[in-house]
Amino acid sequence: MSKEPRSPAVLPHNQLSLWLDRLVSGVGRLSAWLWLAVLVVVITNVFSRFVLSAGSIALEELSWHLFGIATMLSLGYAVVEDDHVRVDVLRERFSLRTQARIELAGILLLALPIMALMIDTLIPYAWKAWVYTERSQAPSGLPYRFIFKSVLPLGLMLVALALFSRGLRCATLLFNFPRRIGSPEKVKRVSWLPTPEK
Repeated sequence: MSKEPRSPAVLPHNQLSLWLDRLVSGVGRLSAWLWLAVLVVVITNVFSRFVLSAGSIALEELSWHLFGIATMLSLGYAVVEDDHVRVDVLRERFSLRTQARIELAGILLLALPIMALMIDTLIPYAWKAWVYTERSQAPSGLPYRFIFKSVLPLGLMLVALALFSRGLRCATLLFNFPRRIGSPEKVKRVSWLPTPEK
């Protein structure tokens, strides 16, 4: 008789991490609808170019703008759901507490400082596009380039919030501060948006 596989141990939630995860996860789930818009724009562009022989630079630019926006707004969701790529092949051999120690150190010493530097660089980048009413260099390209450029720091802010939340969860496990709430099973799904039952 085979034993059922144990469910992997997860970091405990605290009140603040739960709230932050709900925020970031909600934005990520809503941004998933942008992929439908990307699909529609790409199909329209392909149809107009190869069937009607009337390609559109504006449609082509819109497709990669939407692609970039959807990607940036979903990066934080990947951190919340722990679905991002991990380079450390030894991680699975460590205990949950050891994983939490390594993760907390990485978040505090590497990830959050790098996020802060990138956001600090990208905010003036987007502001300059707004001030100069930057548009595409192509004659029939898209105007309002600041919209896309503003999403870059916004997406990284969501990643920073997700990392901060993850760090709080590590601190809850290691130091019992902030205080944990509930059991991991009760707060596994943190989004306020409905998810289909499996």
